[in-house]
Amino acid sequence: MDIKILGTGCPKCKTLEKLTREAVSDLGIEANITKEEDIIKIMGFGVLHTPGLVINNKVVMSGRLPSLSEIKNSITENN
Repeated sequence: MDIKILGTGCPKCKTLEKLTREAVSDLGIEANITKEEDIIKIMGFGVLHTPGLVINNKVVMSGRLPSLSEIKNSITENN
């Protein structure tokens, strides 16, 4: 599973990365989690408002900070 956190380094983006790592750990799955901070690459995903969460090259959330349970659901649904 490939997960990308899209964000330029704001507190919400950092929190999304932390929560995503926690969700992956809680679910006990293997995932490659990366943080994309390049605004041009972020816009390439069609995300205009960060933070954004991309799972297997599909944008599943953007523009808000989801809860831990929402992240877990997104990971499970897109695995």
